[in-house]
Amino acid sequence: MIFTPSPMLLKLLYTRGSLRNTPNGVAFSIKNRLDTVRFTRLDYVQINEEHITPEHIALDLGDGDIRPAPDVLSRTPGGLEFLVGHSITFYLTTAALTEGIHGVQVQFAAEPFGDLHVEVEDSIVNQSTNRTRIPRQDADDYSEAAIQERQRFAEQYTEQEFKHLKHYSFDPHMLQGNCEHFVGVAQIPVGLAGPLTVHGEHAQGDFLIPMATTEGTLVASYNRGMQVLNLCGGVKCTVIGDAMQRAPVFVFDDARGARDFSKWVEAEIDAIRQEAESTSRIAKLQYIDTYLATKFAYLRFNYSTGDAAGQNMVGRATFAACSWILENYKGPAIRHFYLESNFATDKKASQINVMRTRGKRVVAEAVIKRDILHQRMRVTPEQLAYHGQVSNVGAFISGANNNGAHSANGITAMFIATGQDVANVSESSAGVLYTEVTKEGDLYMNITIPSLIVATHGGGTGLATQNECLRMLGCVGRGTVNKFAEIVAGVVLAGELSLGAAISSSDWVSSHEQYGRNR
Repeated sequence: MIFTPSPMLLKLLYTRGSLRNTPNGVAFSIKNRLDTVRFTRLDYVQINEEHITPEHIALDLGDGDIRPAPDVLSRTPGGLEFLVGHSITFYLTTAALTEGIHGVQVQFAAEPFGDLHVEVEDSIVNQSTNRTRIPRQDADDYSEAAIQERQRFAEQYTEQEFKHLKHYSFDPHMLQGNCEHFVGVAQIPVGLAGPLTVHGEHAQGDFLIPMATTEGTLVASYNRGMQVLNLCGGVKCTVIGDAMQRAPVFVFDDARGARDFSKWVEAEIDAIRQEAESTSRIAKLQYIDTYLATKFAYLRFNYSTGDAAGQNMVGRATFAACSWILENYKGPAIRHFYLESNFATDKKASQINVMRTRGKRVVAEAVIKRDILHQRMRVTPEQLAYHGQVSNVGAFISGANNNGAHSANGITAMFIATGQDVANVSESSAGVLYTEVTKEGDLYMNITIPSLIVATHGGGTGLATQNECLRMLGCVGRGTVNKFAEIVAGVVLAGELSLGAAISSSDWVSSHEQYGRNR
């Protein structure tokens, strides 16, 4: 990856709030939010008007490894590797700073970027020294000693004994990047439903479905719907869209400046795509949607991300693309820039995701035979279709993002079991349910999930029990994410069928009584 970070982006390297006094002077941190580089030269640091040269600076490279800056850089061939996502703390031998706002400048060089200059303001505040802190160990915070220290701390602080929380069956070191301050596990029951017969383009066959839940009747209800679908030949599932977004915003002096900028972006899409895709072998920029409001230009970058959900991947790609934009756009001045404008609606339900897709857009459909529906669910196709019309009105006047019954139930249970980011249920819960009575008198049922955010690689999918559940589904390895999406959609349709029939036939309350929900 080679792009020139603009001054606006270079400000983001500095970790705001890191400025502090030390026994020997002052310290602050910078974090590499661009890409892995080699830190080749440090020219100076300036605090307010004081110019501080490298011989008065030490660098903390992590894990307590603090060395004089000239030694670090002169004795490292080709420069110090500075990994993306990592931080370096600068320790300056200088007078302590007073409380208030101070100017900080850092002049340095990094390959492949060349000379870089960071200039920001930060503040010194009086912080209490008697705050209660959760124990952690810099050297290895996932060691048994570190974990047991936190467990003792939690028991002493709360005056409670934890017998179950502390027991787990995997090496805690595998949690790096997934959970900080690890203290134990939440044991969530996993039930089995199915097998479910899926006729997808990627998922084909019978699948045993792991569902992690504490809600009585949930597994039984989904299992009932799967049995009925199987008796009718299974469920047909199709992935019809795939896009993951990051949505930066550019602020101008007036609306005309925003409009002109949007036209320039449209004309430069090929160059922008090249910059974005230079950060990853996987992320591919499909298109950019532009939305103008007041004097703001919102750009919605849409990517495909392989088997990963991709939020971090597309953030990095969009960061590189926007750096190129900020450096190369010569039109009306860009006054402010934010990498995320809230327009990607990450971890939030939104109408734009229903319309434009976020994650996988996937459809599950089936024809349920009249006799099987009547025998197994005690309802007719006409009853369910009419019930759907009534429910449509209720969903419409309530402003819900789903006109079905409970797709979030099945999605959440599968997300927890398979290591998905459960907060993505916010977007993934959206659904468009459609039913009709066929000319043969059977029930056609279809649900479109417009923003199903799933992964079979990265995140929590590689953790111990989560990976086992994905292996149960045959969804481990390259090229399996669409298979997983189709299975999830089929499960959702089974749940819609089961609960819809239960409400229509008035079995809903009695089922909860039978399985203990109302005890």
